[in-house]
Formats: sequence, C-alpha cells, structure tokens
Amino acid sequence: MRESGMSWPTESPSTLECSKEPQGRTICPMDAAKAYAAQRGEDELAWRSHLAEVRRTAVDLALTGKLVIYRKGKIVDPNDFRGVYRLASPSAE
Repeated sequence: MRESGMSWPTESPSTLECSKEPQGRTICPMDAAKAYAAQRGEDELAWRSHLAEVRRTAVDLALTGKLVIYRKGKIVDPNDFRGVYRLASPSAE
C-alpha cells in the first residue's frame, strides 16, 4: 500500500501505457491516470484524483529504471522536476 491507501498493481498503469507505445514515444500522465480509473471501473472523471499517485509512482519507477520521465523533451532527474512532464519506457540502448 502507498501513502494514499491505494494499492497499485504490480505492473502500474504508467508502465502498461508506456509499453503500448512504440519505442521512443511518450505518454501524458493523464493517460496513465485514466487507465487506472478505467481498470477500477470508476466514472470518466475519477482519473483526476489519481494524478498525484501517478506522479509518485512514476518517480518510484524512474528511480528503479523501469520508466523515464521527460520534461521539455529531455530526461529529467526523478527527484528534481516540476511542471508538465511525460512518461516513456526506457530505451533499449
């Protein structure tokens, strides 16, 4: 369980949504929140309440190398970024 009391699946919506995209493509955190809300059977606006959790999960996954966080087209430090960001699977380089 996380601080918010929500339990995320082993494969978080962030990683699942990123894995659906072609290599090098990014997703908006909103897409991950919408996928999580849909998975839980919540109404179409419930995703908004999951955005903070998506961000926390994205940071956790980025720190373990399972996800990359981009800001203005550049990879950022998961512990030190602000504002609009996007998520992607790590490249196979």
